[in-house]
Amino acid sequence: MSDSNSYYVPHETKWPFLNTVALVVLFIGLANYLNGYNSGMSIMATGLVLLLIITYGWFSDVVSESEAGTYNAQVDISFRWGMVWFIFSEVMFFAAFFGALYYARELSLPWLGGVGSKVSTNIVLWPQFENVWPSNGPTNLGGDFILMKAGGIPAINTLLLLTSGLTVTWAHHGLKEQNRNKLIYGLLLTVLLGFIFVGFQAYEYMHAYSDLNLKMTSGIYGSTFYMLTGFHGFHVTLGAIMLTVIMFRCMKGHFSGDNHFGFEAVAWYWHFVDVVWLGLFVFVYWL
Repeated sequence: MSDSNSYYVPHETKWPFLNTVALVVLFIGLANYLNGYNSGMSIMATGLVLLLIITYGWFSDVVSESEAGTYNAQVDISFRWGMVWFIFSEVMFFAAFFGALYYARELSLPWLGGVGSKVSTNIVLWPQFENVWPSNGPTNLGGDFILMKAGGIPAINTLLLLTSGLTVTWAHHGLKEQNRNKLIYGLLLTVLLGFIFVGFQAYEYMHAYSDLNLKMTSGIYGSTFYMLTGFHGFHVTLGAIMLTVIMFRCMKGHFSGDNHFGFEAVAWYWHFVDVVWLGLFVFVYWL
């Protein structure tokens, strides 16, 4: 561990610049793909591969610096506050989406439907509009669809994520107890549960599209459903990948009982993902 009175300043690095180049290539490819150009997919794939390679190189340097003992208590505090603010930004990210759902269900639909004192709004803006949820409006946009229920896959996925929260905590206890087997098996179970969740959600999407006719074009319900569940699924995928990296690091003997912030940061992120899912299950699937 470095001197507690000094703050480690990393050497000059090329990784941020290269990471920016990869992102530019990725989004150029995405823009071309969305506009129907045949080259879009190959450019986007190139950008993604570059991004993965550069991210691996960048984080390899960070891991090497950590294992070399260059991060003292002051740096550790900086990392912790950085992760706290990152998770806070994610909370605000999902709060905006939940706010959009609340606004649509509890404010916009009653106003347009003329509920209570809003009769004039209904008469002036949309005389035939009905205040019902789920709404596939305006004007039956996207056709009729079947509501996604809380039972079945959503309930199973809730059980999977809640269980994964327990297994990652179990792994954390194994790390603090210097029990490597408990640590690695706990992480392995967490990773498997995370990817099973993603697989079930992919199946749910295919079922929604083919059997329920529930699409992103299915009015405000379809757009908010896929917006919330899709972004959450992306975060679960990202969290499972990060847990996989942490698991391989643990297999190599990284982290100790009193020095393991990398593990803690990913565990915090995973618990955040669990909490967001509970909100989704209640407000998107159940109510």
